[in-house]
Amino acid sequence: MNIFSRLLFIIIFACQFINGQNQKNIDQQTLTWIRYYNIFPLSEKWAIHSEFDNRSFVNPVHENLFVIRSQIRFRANKIMDFGGGFAYFNVNTQNEKTDVDFSVPEYRAQQDLTFINDILKITFHNRFQVEERFIQKADNTRRLNEFSFAFRFRYRLQSMFTIWEKERRSIKGTISDEILFNQGKDNRNNTFDQNRFYVALRYHFNPNIGLELGYLKNFQRRASGVDFYDRDIIRFTVYHRIDRKF
Repeated sequence: MNIFSRLLFIIIFACQFINGQNQKNIDQQTLTWIRYYNIFPLSEKWAIHSEFDNRSFVNPVHENLFVIRSQIRFRANKIMDFGGGFAYFNVNTQNEKTDVDFSVPEYRAQQDLTFINDILKITFHNRFQVEERFIQKADNTRRLNEFSFAFRFRYRLQSMFTIWEKERRSIKGTISDEILFNQGKDNRNNTFDQNRFYVALRYHFNPNIGLELGYLKNFQRRASGVDFYDRDIIRFTVYHRIDRKF
């Protein structure tokens, strides 16, 4: 199965799954994700990637969550890239109509393997990622002194291509689809977690500074197994690569 067939398969699977849930309880939500993404090269093959991501509901305006993530990446060769790191999530609420007096922390380790291929001036990334998630439990009034643990498996097929380029400036496009699955005793009803379809444009002032604006369609099954979030997300990202010569 080639890369184009994989992307078509994922999109068809996601559409069929979403259409099959029309009789379920689906909450429609609109959010903004604002992110700063930093790349700090350590050598020609090693780099530290860090990001700060704030996610908020739009109507009404309400904090969803805040993310701090850091990972070390190793570019083994032209077509293979490895990564491993840690993330901290501070979840305020998953429902914009609910306002509680506390937030819920999640501590997450992650590892991934990405295959990179160039076809017809388009760069394709096939990313396979595993996450180990430690989420503090809570009821309607407070955090509890215990954590749930689950694995999450993610596969993303992403294409990136140059639309315009002049001197050191450029405009690049991104199209991707990602499917996520849970595994754990607290996730028996939502083994299928979510699907994320993303399109974006990125303007680079130079190779080290870029601004990206994109739209993400996120369809997520909740822990009950019969309730879903259908989210329209506007994502804005500042990309910053530290310019170091080796």
